[in-house]
Amino acid sequence: MTDTKVPSRVFRGAKQEAEAARAQLSTPQTEHPAYRLAFQDMEFLLREDLRPVRFQLELLKPSLLLDEANIASTFVIYGSARIPEPEKAEVLLDLAQDDKARAIAERIVAKSHYYDVARELAFNASQFPNDLNGKRHFVVCSGGGPSIMEAANRGANEAGAESIGLNIVLPHEQAPNPYVTPALSMQFHYFALRKMHFLLRARAVAVFPGGFGTFDESFELLTLIQTGKIEPIPVLFYGREFWDRVVNWDALVEEGVISERDLDLITFVETAEEGWNVVKKFYEDRK
Repeated sequence: MTDTKVPSRVFRGAKQEAEAARAQLSTPQTEHPAYRLAFQDMEFLLREDLRPVRFQLELLKPSLLLDEANIASTFVIYGSARIPEPEKAEVLLDLAQDDKARAIAERIVAKSHYYDVARELAFNASQFPNDLNGKRHFVVCSGGGPSIMEAANRGANEAGAESIGLNIVLPHEQAPNPYVTPALSMQFHYFALRKMHFLLRARAVAVFPGGFGTFDESFELLTLIQTGKIEPIPVLFYGREFWDRVVNWDALVEEGVISERDLDLITFVETAEEGWNVVKKFYEDRK
């Protein structure tokens, strides 16, 4: 009995069954949608009733891919899709057709240096070594889009490292930026599941100037830390002048809707080196 082998499985795999189903005879019965295997039936999977299943699939697929890529933690970078690199920002000035448009373009140009800051920050984070088990840490993760998100993936690429892009289906045509690692470029239907994946492995988050999307992502993170749903992690807000102009932090405290200590959840920084040093010190203090 020493050379007896017990098979690891006896059921045929789903892939085999799917191939067999495709090769079946054509009859009125087999051609009817009711006869399709459930996991091959797109009309079935897209029914309203199947929303819980789609939620589960959208939670599971990225988790499996990141596990298989040995990614233990990420450095998430949020920021506007409308702040391009400085050279492209200057073009906006030439396209401005009135004083209001020019004033907006000038403010975009003034913030465009954050593209280079995000790029350098991602470069620095991407050089963090693997742990003794070969797990990767502080893998750069962005929304996979243009501008600040592109800068994040670009910096990682320039460091010779892979990076993640969590894109989302939008009504208008768009595609992942070219610096996202193809095997780590993922697309979401549900904003909620996308935001969950941003934070499940995040061990540091950098928030650059941005609009509704950036506000949504960053304030959800602050809420999760504030309420104790997740342990504190470094939360870097880049561009104090911008954030103080668009958010009246002191008024929130004065109105009694947040505590003064809640502001300690945020660290305002300006340079890539300053931000990366905050992250390193945060974890060195916890050894």
